[in-house]
Amino acid sequence: MEQTYQYAWIIPFLPLPVPMLIGLGLLLFPTATKSLRRMWAFQSVLLLSIVMIFSMNLSIQQINSSSVYQYVWSWIINNDFSLEFGYLIDPLTSIMSILITTVGILVLIYSDNYMSHDHGYLRFFAYMSFFSTSMLGLVTSSNLIQIYIFWELVGMCSYLLIGFWFTRPVAAKACQKAFVTNRVGDFGLLLGILGFYWVTGSFEFRDLFQIFNNLISNNEVDFLFVTLCAVLLFAGAIAKSAQFPLHVWLPDAMEGPTPISALIHAATMVAAGIFLVARLMPLFIVIPYIMNFISLIGIITVFLGATLALAQKDIKRGLAYSTMSQLGYMMLALGMGSYRSALFHLITHAYSKALLFLGSGSVIHSMETLVGYCPKKSQNMVLMGGLTKHVPITKTSFLLGTLSLCGIPPLACFWSKDEILNDSWLYSPIFAIIAWSTAGLTAFYMCRIYLLTFEGHLNVNFQNYSGKRNTPLYSISLWGKEGSKKSNKNFRLVTLLNKNGGPSFFSNRVYKIDENVRKMTPPLLSIPNFGNTKTSLYPYESDNTMLFPILILIIFTLFVGFLGIPLTQDVDILTKWLTPSINLLHKNSNNSIDWYEFCKDAFFSVSIASFGIFIAFFLYKPVYSSFQNLDLINSFFKMGPRRNFYDKIKNAIYDWSYNRGYIDAFYGRFFIVGTRKFAEFTHFFDRRIIDGIPNGVGLISFFVAEVIKSVGGGRISSYLFFYFSYVSIFLVIYYFLNI
Repeated sequence: MEQTYQYAWIIPFLPLPVPMLIGLGLLLFPTATKSLRRMWAFQSVLLLSIVMIFSMNLSIQQINSSSVYQYVWSWIINNDFSLEFGYLIDPLTSIMSILITTVGILVLIYSDNYMSHDHGYLRFFAYMSFFSTSMLGLVTSSNLIQIYIFWELVGMCSYLLIGFWFTRPVAAKACQKAFVTNRVGDFGLLLGILGFYWVTGSFEFRDLFQIFNNLISNNEVDFLFVTLCAVLLFAGAIAKSAQFPLHVWLPDAMEGPTPISALIHAATMVAAGIFLVARLMPLFIVIPYIMNFISLIGIITVFLGATLALAQKDIKRGLAYSTMSQLGYMMLALGMGSYRSALFHLITHAYSKALLFLGSGSVIHSMETLVGYCPKKSQNMVLMGGLTKHVPITKTSFLLGTLSLCGIPPLACFWSKDEILNDSWLYSPIFAIIAWSTAGLTAFYMCRIYLLTFEGHLNVNFQNYSGKRNTPLYSISLWGKEGSKKSNKNFRLVTLLNKNGGPSFFSNRVYKIDENVRKMTPPLLSIPNFGNTKTSLYPYESDNTMLFPILILIIFTLFVGFLGIPLTQDVDILTKWLTPSINLLHKNSNNSIDWYEFCKDAFFSVSIASFGIFIAFFLYKPVYSSFQNLDLINSFFKMGPRRNFYDKIKNAIYDWSYNRGYIDAFYGRFFIVGTRKFAEFTHFFDRRIIDGIPNGVGLISFFVAEVIKSVGGGRISSYLFFYFSYVSIFLVIYYFLNI
């Protein structure tokens, strides 16, 4: 076992040859490298698979022996300063490395087909492999300086991946926004690292925790200073994990290719902030008020992310805000001291959200058969609907991911989210009420995304669609903001609304989709009704390369939650796995469960989720005939002042959510416009005041010199005349002053 740990240093460096060889090949042999591009995808998957197997082997050994291994070597040695580099293998490292490698492998396989027609295919795989190296280096780091180096490399990779399609102005702006926002948090992280080095004199985690705990117990530190340093460290996690108020970059990051969203914005990069807080938990837990601050940021992010997801039209942006909310749950759990629950939810959410993002990529491909390559249309849920019979596997996988995120048993996220919700009652009733209410909102907006995408309010008969260029497609507007009225009566549009036009919550306006419909070749996967060899004018299922990762993620979503269920009376696999880390926090690792209490708590959490799902079905299911009381409810809200109140509430919720809580607008007005105004003022002050004073003195001197020059003509008679004139004037003034 000791020998296996000694070779753990290869974990972050094994994927590194791929980007190096791709770059070298494109520089020296560009034609041959591009012609063999599938070979590089195979190598990326192969090397990451080796890392996955190695990580799993280390994890099994840790579960059996509850061991922690650290190896360091000196890099810089001085009389007063010593810097060491190395690697640390503990439960947190093994969990993160397994998540990175398993999700990374599936995303790479998926990307081989998803990016097959993109000119940046090789560049994409080079970025992805370098990102895997950076993230693996981050989670295996043994000190704060090493973490900061890989932290910045992860940020650089995210900048490159988000702006992968940099010729699109929206993508270019998105990557810049992500870069700048993360630099704010990273600057705080650097200051926090330097502050704790000033206090403890060490960057190594083991020495840092031991020295700091001794200083705290002996009351030898300034609590205000160390609290400030802890907040600065936490600022790095706030930015990287998209916590309030530095969350604004995450939804814009969806401008990158969908596999990137599945990898770095669901399972790995955004989890880096959770990893950092979990790694530094022995430091935070002994500092007064910092744990309360972490939990406060977490609960704000939980609720804010859920409310901002309510009215999103872009399917990926809706999932992004969902990620933000679920990361808030993890941060809330860490702030409450529920170390196990936070990491458990990190595991379950990673696989469920990766499944949803890959499913959304399959849906986007399906929409492109109708509207062509247009992100604003192919990702717009308002233009979707009626895809169930055309993409059955994608629909089933998306439904399972949706139910998992909603917290429906026995899917993965149910087990972890239920633990966090139960722990919140013991921590703060106010936080618990917000967390449980957000669980209902999560079920509502996730079910809304599913219904709008696969059921929705539009059921177009694609097989009868003529494909003529002058034949428009329409979709019902949900909020009635804008659109053109329906004018083509010959087009078959099944809205399944009642004869009176449906409930007033929905608008009678419709949206026109792009007129051009691409002819697509059949997929490789043979599915009934989709395996024909004729040209299709309707969406169909993705091929084997894209469906295989989705099917594997379905298995994870179904069964990974059982990892945290107690298999014996006193301990479960996850708790046994995390025992070394839990002991480091001086917590009891015994996790016996009272099944009666568990079932009672689960009943309430499932009831709240079911209520949110019911409301979503009530409002968005296309078949309204089963809800006979809908007209009565709608007519109730139309009565007198109730209608105005109902409309105000509806519009307020929509405006808040669709406009991102006005936070981006506030930042734009306060920081961007304010910074420009301040720059203009400083520019004016510098030119008119700072430069104006010496320039004015010089100008006055110039005019005085000109006057003196004209006076001095060189004639003695003139000098005598001016002299006697000045003396006469002086004598006259003196005489009148002394009268």
